[in-house]
Order: sequence, then structure tokens, then C-alpha cells
Amino acid sequence: MPELIPPVVRVHRSFLAAMGELRAEGRGTAEDASMTGRDLYSYGGRWADPEVFAGYVHALRRGAAEDAPRPSGFVPCTTLWYVEKGEFLGRLDLRHRLTPFLLDQGGHIGYDVRPGARGHGHATAMLRRIAPYARVLGLARTLVTCEETNVASRRVIEKSGAVYEDRRGSKLRYWLTTTDGPTTRAARPRTDAALAPARPRLP
Repeated sequence: MPELIPPVVRVHRSFLAAMGELRAEGRGTAEDASMTGRDLYSYGGRWADPEVFAGYVHALRRGAAEDAPRPSGFVPCTTLWYVEKGEFLGRLDLRHRLTPFLLDQGGHIGYDVRPGARGHGHATAMLRRIAPYARVLGLARTLVTCEETNVASRRVIEKSGAVYEDRRGSKLRYWLTTTDGPTTRAARPRTDAALAPARPRLP
């Protein structure tokens, strides 16, 4: 069964294949403002180098820390990868708080599923599994947004149980409740990377 885990270097080969699929459909341009798109644009030509990839993994894990370097206007963010048997399937980013822009447009959550893994419910499954991570951050609910014209994303968000609030510009805004139950020790998510980032070793 797929699981959400902190970024790891052991999925390097699969990750490269997934990014190739995304680039083939036009992702990773200077106009792609998604987190995956920005990373493709910045790292795409260098990821094949294991040292560069290890540094990228470290940067993602470090990104959850308050004192991590980040562009102006960005907030701490926990990045999780959706992996099954060493195969990279997708990515979910959980922003720790909302700026005015994120409240209107971006939301707490961003996600991507590689083209070759779509149609299997992975995006909905990732959203449904975010609650324990959000509760660790003290978030009683998380905001998810999508373009009004993005029918596929609307279906994913609505199937996850998120509740529609309103439209702001071209964005539809949904809230996903994360307080269905307490986060017990057994149910606590794998947040080792977020709480104590460490540079991963090469495989």
C-alpha cells in the first residue's frame, strides 16, 4: 500500500522518471508556479547527479523548519512523497500557515501525482491522509484550492471530504477538517524530517 513519507534518496531513479513524465506534459516552465513546477525549473537539468539529488532531498526536509532559507513571502512547508515499494507516485506539500495570498489563492496544501500513476485515487488518498500531519502543526482545518476550470482537481478535493466555501477570482476554496480525532502515539505521522531535519546519506 502506498504511504506518505518524508523525501528520501532511495527513490532517485523513480523520481527522475516521474519528473520526466511531468516535463513531457509541459510542466516546469518559468510560468509554472506550483511547487513541483518551480523545482523542475530550478533542478530539472541537474537531478540526475546523485549529490545534487541528495542536496535537493535535504532542502525539502529542511523546508519545514522556521529558520530554513526560503524566498520572500514563502512559509515553512512539510513536503511528503507518496511512495509504494520504492516507486515515487506523487507529492504533497503542507504549508504551516496562511499568508493573505495563500488564504485567497494558494491554500495550505499543494499536491501532484505523476502522469503514469493517475486514475488510481492517489491524489484523494493523499488528501485524506494529511489530517495527522496537520494536527501535529495545530491546524484544525486546512485550505485546499483549485482553478474553477480544473474539473479533475475539483473531483479529487470533493471526494476527499473537503467542504466548499467560496470562489475568489478563478479559485475555488475548500476546507478539509483535520480534527476528527486525537493524534495518538500510534497514529502520529512520520514527521521525523520536519522535526529534526538531517542530511540523508546517498544510497
